[in-house]
Amino acid sequence: MLLQIKFHQIMNEQQNRIFSIDVFRAITMMLMIFVNDFWSLTGIPLWLEHAHADQDFLGFSDIIFPCFLFIVGMSVPYAIRNRLAKGETNRQILAHIILRSLSLLVMGFFTVNIDHLNATASGISKEWFEIIMVLAFFLRWNLYPKATDWKKHLYLALQITGVLILILLFVIFRGGKDGTSFMTPSWWGILGLIGWTYLITASIYLFARKSPIYLIASWILFTFLNIAEQARWFHTPIPGGGAFQGFAFAGIAATLLIDRAKTAEKRLKLPIQYLGIAILMIAAGFILRNFFIISKIHATPTWVFLCNGIAFGVFALVYFLIDLKGKSDWVRWISPAGTSTLTCYLIPYVYYSIATFAFTLPAFLKTGVIGLGKSFIYTMIIIGITALLGKLKIKLKI
Repeated sequence: MLLQIKFHQIMNEQQNRIFSIDVFRAITMMLMIFVNDFWSLTGIPLWLEHAHADQDFLGFSDIIFPCFLFIVGMSVPYAIRNRLAKGETNRQILAHIILRSLSLLVMGFFTVNIDHLNATASGISKEWFEIIMVLAFFLRWNLYPKATDWKKHLYLALQITGVLILILLFVIFRGGKDGTSFMTPSWWGILGLIGWTYLITASIYLFARKSPIYLIASWILFTFLNIAEQARWFHTPIPGGGAFQGFAFAGIAATLLIDRAKTAEKRLKLPIQYLGIAILMIAAGFILRNFFIISKIHATPTWVFLCNGIAFGVFALVYFLIDLKGKSDWVRWISPAGTSTLTCYLIPYVYYSIATFAFTLPAFLKTGVIGLGKSFIYTMIIIGITALLGKLKIKLKI
């Protein structure tokens, strides 16, 4: 009886949100910030770092982005259902998906070009370019409070200012050693890849949401496209060759299992089901290793299957602890990384730029175990800044 009562309480609270998804997102973002600081370290274990393009190896850092795309997929059904519940039509939701994807593509377009900036030709240093760029992102995409008076016009003016700043940065940008090249899409950057993945995945889900068979078929299709791309049967014009959509649709499949678990007893079995899928995916990954190396850079099917297996396995544990056992106190301190994810991701651009002007750490703080401790403290600082900005009503929302 107590189990039934507790289950119905959880169901009422989770009609629009599964808390384990936010926790998984927070953990993933925390780790993303952590591993993205490894560039500043020396003497750390190789298994923690990204593997090289042609190296048949799965580094810890190679797992983080796939897990994030997995969570993107898990979140899509809930986001679209919430919009449908508000009375939005398919056309309105599709417009939102396109606009949100374009926003991510713009951010990815700018961030991926920073390393190619020629400061002399552009008339601005890389550090100031980053600071102003992120400021423009916040001006344009900050989650402004609802207002009907003069504040509404102020918020609109701030958004327009953000757009104008980005246009100015685009115009003055010059790249390359000779300073003659302009901004180019290149590989779109992490944010751009998320944008492409979200655009394709969310659009398909919007129109196929009533048919789990079509959704699973979509997962199989993108898996096939990824294999075909790597086997060179034909070229797939999708960034990642279907790999990134494969992660997102794996997340959608995980959500479909939650949808099917209508009773307390069935939800108790979900972690076992997720672990079963994890084992099958990892086994398939090792079988595929006979044909493809493990490579994040090349987005090989082996990498996709192994990372999907890890994502299912980790989510099984998170779901068990958070949604079934209610053990959430241990993640409160990183929760801003799960609810203000984009803010958390962009703050390091400003942090590193300011740090370049302000201080240089001694070598021993950037080496080995001590260096890893430094990166962990840095990660906590970024999450703390994200939490502080949230209290000041500064939070990116696209």
